[in-house]
Amino acid sequence: MMRQYELVERVQKYKPEANEALLNKAYVYAMQKHGQQKRASGDPYISHPLEVAAILTDMHLDESTIAVALLHDTIEDTTATRAEIDELFGEDIGRLVEGLTKLKRLDLVSKKAKQAENLRKLLLAISDDVRVLLVKLADRLHNMRTLEHMKAEQKARISEETMDIYAPLAGRMGMQDMRDELEELSFRYMNPEAYETVTQRLVDLEARNEGLIKKIEDELRELLIANGLKDAFVKGRQKKPYSVFRKMQSKSLSFEQLSDVYGFRIVVGDIPSCYRALGIVHTRWRVVPGRFKDYISNPKQNDYRSIHTTIVGPSRQRIELQIRTQLMQEIAEYGIAAHALYKDGRGAVKGGELLPKESNAYSWLRHTIESLAEGDNPEEFLEHTKLELFQDQVFCFTPKGKLIALPRGATPIDFAYAVHTTIGNTTVGAKINGRIMPLVTRLNNGDEVEIIRSGVQVPPAAWEEIVVTGKARSAIRRATRMAIRKQYAGLGHRILERTFERAGKVFARDTLKPALPRLAHKDVEDAIAAVGRGELSSLDVLRAVFPDYKDERVTVKPAADDGWFNMRSAAGMIFKLPNQRRVSPEELEAGPDPLPIRGLSGNLQVRFAPSGAVPGDRIVGIMEKDTGITIYPIQASALQRFDDQPERWIDVRWDLDEANKSRFLARIEVNTLNEPGTLATVTQTIAHLDINIRTLTMGSNRAADFSEITMEVEVWDLRQLNQLLSQMKDLDCVANVKRVYD
Repeated sequence: MMRQYELVERVQKYKPEANEALLNKAYVYAMQKHGQQKRASGDPYISHPLEVAAILTDMHLDESTIAVALLHDTIEDTTATRAEIDELFGEDIGRLVEGLTKLKRLDLVSKKAKQAENLRKLLLAISDDVRVLLVKLADRLHNMRTLEHMKAEQKARISEETMDIYAPLAGRMGMQDMRDELEELSFRYMNPEAYETVTQRLVDLEARNEGLIKKIEDELRELLIANGLKDAFVKGRQKKPYSVFRKMQSKSLSFEQLSDVYGFRIVVGDIPSCYRALGIVHTRWRVVPGRFKDYISNPKQNDYRSIHTTIVGPSRQRIELQIRTQLMQEIAEYGIAAHALYKDGRGAVKGGELLPKESNAYSWLRHTIESLAEGDNPEEFLEHTKLELFQDQVFCFTPKGKLIALPRGATPIDFAYAVHTTIGNTTVGAKINGRIMPLVTRLNNGDEVEIIRSGVQVPPAAWEEIVVTGKARSAIRRATRMAIRKQYAGLGHRILERTFERAGKVFARDTLKPALPRLAHKDVEDAIAAVGRGELSSLDVLRAVFPDYKDERVTVKPAADDGWFNMRSAAGMIFKLPNQRRVSPEELEAGPDPLPIRGLSGNLQVRFAPSGAVPGDRIVGIMEKDTGITIYPIQASALQRFDDQPERWIDVRWDLDEANKSRFLARIEVNTLNEPGTLATVTQTIAHLDINIRTLTMGSNRAADFSEITMEVEVWDLRQLNQLLSQMKDLDCVANVKRVYD
């Protein structure tokens, strides 16, 4: 166990002017408070905060953060209080210790909603002061190092939590060495059989190639020195088991097929020397195509900078090389902890390089926190954050040269939302490197992307299946919700106008404001949309606005317990429609009241609009004269004809029996390239998804290079239809595809 003077010496080694009195006081206080407490291993409990502090000294953190590490369990596990710590060590340290105490109770591997909410709390605490994250990660690292003393189920739970959240979060903050160790330790307990197998194979490989790493190190060093880079430092290593296992999984390779198990790091004095070293190495050995990345010119969002290349090097061994300066090495090793912003507030200069005061890693964190205030539910936030934590990156440019970093697989839609949410919402097209390309095109490193916009555009809900960034998905969902809400509000407004008119009243939005508390809605628009959705009765709104109003009319009210009877269409679909029974206004007060429909009987014919509707669509019934009821999707333009006839609108819903295997009609338009094989490609895609084509017409577009195909397809539900639209958009022969409504 580290002694008091050893801790002080470790801090003073990199910060001679450190506050020794603060460190001594924190050490003694933690020792006294934890007293005779023991860990699961049987070691004195004080050994844990001491080891956490030691990890942070390796990262060269200031004495205040080291003191927080020593005290981080005192409020949680001892008689210490926040007030006492404030008095002894100051409010700043007290606030951090209390923040870590709250985070200690997190259980990130649990039910999804709870996990999501806890992740929000974690990130909110971190955003307040990044030192919370540094101490939390060091705390987790030491716990993982001593995990063998826990029960098997605890090992699995904590390891999953670490692999899922803490390891990628460390990587996002640029702390790659810590991420590697957290992943390695988690892998050991999550998949012990694979861990043992890969570890043994690496041990056998090392025995067969004994001395190979040193031989390659010496040859690389001698080559660099001979070409004038006398201060170059070369260090090689065999890759870790989890890194090897992950590559085997992602590339579907066996261990014998791996050809780059060795990695070497070249550290030089300045940036020009990095490119000089690259030229020396590439001149001497053959480069593996497609394996070069320049993160000095285009740094990662976590501030990581380095040149990556793969060569067939000494002994004809395929090896990965990372070339960087000493400052880049410190950032790669310690990440955000190496940043001057969290040391003394000044930019650091080393080897002629200036470390900027603002950290990109912390900027990403702040950006993630901003999304908390944009209305996403916890599950969506968890999904979006994990997407951003785990994705690798591509770098693209705006026409003005601004660099935009995106996850691999990103599309121009992701690019537009990365620039600004408004730009994403109004996107209608994109130029990639000067050429108009489909919005589903996957972006590559170095692409210049120009977004084409329209002021009347509303992002289609299907975009959510195309984009890969959390920000884009969140914005599309919000825009879709707002568009649907607007449609419901329009319908609700017409219903309310009609209801108020029948009661001899005049409907105005302002009249609803005083009644909102009685209606249990926060604003007028919400209440009106609730009427449109059928969640709120128009009569209830009327009574909330005019409490003295008495309805003297004879009203239709449900007779059955559930208030509905079944009406079956020719396609076998069951709709729920209101039963009829004449009741008095007094009875009406006792229960919910569906929108009154006069003259409705159970033998009315129900049919779909010509363009069809599929389960998952929001649907509306329209009473037709002498022909029954026609079912329309809410997006159908034909509904505009009935805007001034709200009495004909019937709120219906899907009521699918799980045993029902009926298909439902939808109409789509496909704009394709006019070339041989196009029609076969399109129809094969439809057939592979188990979708039937009922009718198909094909005609030429105004442009001779394109053709237009209109078809009626039969699908199980909206999800299958959206899957079809998404896959067809990915076809090279398809320029555009969309669903058509009447």
